[in-house]
Amino acid sequence: MQKICVHSRSFAAIILISVLCACSKQVHQHVQEPYPTKLSAWRLFTGTAAELHPNQGVVPYDLNTPLFSDYATKYRFVWMPEGTSAVYNATDSFEFPIGTVFSKTFAYPDSQHGGKQRLIETRLLVHGRNGWTALPYVWNESQTEAELEVAADPTVVHWTHPSGEAYTIDYVIPNQNQCKECHEKSKATIPIGPKARNLNKDFNYADGRANQLAYWTRIGYLKGAPPPEQAPRAVVWDDPSSGTLEARAKTYLDVNCAHCHNAAGTANTSGLFLDAGQADLMRLGVCKVPVSAGHGAGDLLFDIVDGKPEESILIRRMDSDVPKVMMPELGRTIIHREGVALIREWIRSLQGKCSAKPANL
Repeated sequence: MQKICVHSRSFAAIILISVLCACSKQVHQHVQEPYPTKLSAWRLFTGTAAELHPNQGVVPYDLNTPLFSDYATKYRFVWMPEGTSAVYNATDSFEFPIGTVFSKTFAYPDSQHGGKQRLIETRLLVHGRNGWTALPYVWNESQTEAELEVAADPTVVHWTHPSGEAYTIDYVIPNQNQCKECHEKSKATIPIGPKARNLNKDFNYADGRANQLAYWTRIGYLKGAPPPEQAPRAVVWDDPSSGTLEARAKTYLDVNCAHCHNAAGTANTSGLFLDAGQADLMRLGVCKVPVSAGHGAGDLLFDIVDGKPEESILIRRMDSDVPKVMMPELGRTIIHREGVALIREWIRSLQGKCSAKPANL
């Protein structure tokens, strides 16, 4: 009997150790301050840190048309607590459960190190008990860890554009307040990328290719979603086969500008609403006198002059890297030449849309 008891206690100890080991390898949930100072403490990734190999339950995802961020490569992941799901919304951000973590890592092929990829920062957006919190983690030179820096200094990045042009930029890592500025809607911080129209695309998962909305539904991360063919789908801004010129231009503006320029955003007083589905040309800026553009308008009179991109304030601000002129104000330091070319082409196509007299709000 004594031997059996000893064996039973030994077996129980083994089970306890196994459980503890398994738990230590799972994602660590944090829903209130203080948040971890090291990215590794979240256990979102396993193995070599810079490889960003997702832990169990950490799901990679992508967007049909992503936000332009100085040509950075981005790696997106989402994790939700076991047994929870996001609630589908056809037009706006999903309702995500407390504990949800979004992770977005920005990287460049470093031209001074043979084109080897260099991770610059990983931004977490965490749904805590008191709402969403943005946490910027900056990677060290050895690429072994990223540390929380709420007000990080710019990072010098050397890289080569696909055209062959070499760039050296002061990559700006936004602080927490700047993150809130873009992610604010009705004075609350929310995710802005993971919407139905942006996620409705296929992704190459480890277990095969699948539509993201269908995959999230299958693994229990999303409920209430219709079949993908019945959900909205954003076009790909630089793929003419995915949609018309108008659709691609509006999608580009929706992704790059509408997080502020919407009726509930931080630029709602501008009267310039660039969110998806906006059909009112005046709201899109066509023939509209700006409410307050200041130095950003230069000597131009209208947000968009139909058929004349060179006379349009929208193009002036997109085609600038001068502070207080450039738009967006945050998230980039250089001009997105391809994006500007798309919006120029769209404005040229708008000939004859203005009335005889200039409109104003």
